[in-house]
Amino acid sequence: MALFKAKKPAGKPGEWFYCLEHKKVEEGPECPAKDRFGPYADRADAERAMQTAADRNLAWETDPRWHDKGAGEDDEPSPSGP
Repeated sequence: MALFKAKKPAGKPGEWFYCLEHKKVEEGPECPAKDRFGPYADRADAERAMQTAADRNLAWETDPRWHDKGAGEDDEPSPSGP
């Protein structure tokens, strides 16, 4: 007899998730939270999870409020060499 039972992920019926490990849509969480996106209101939203994430990443990467310096520029000046 095991001292500790494995904890099954908790969720509500009708919640949809996208499992990053198995690359599939799940109704109710079947995998740990670290391996999934969601919850989503419906299956179609969960199926688009990776595209939604890619769109949001692109929007963040191209947002001028977050990238106001050129690539490779630092806040600190480079130290002078001897």
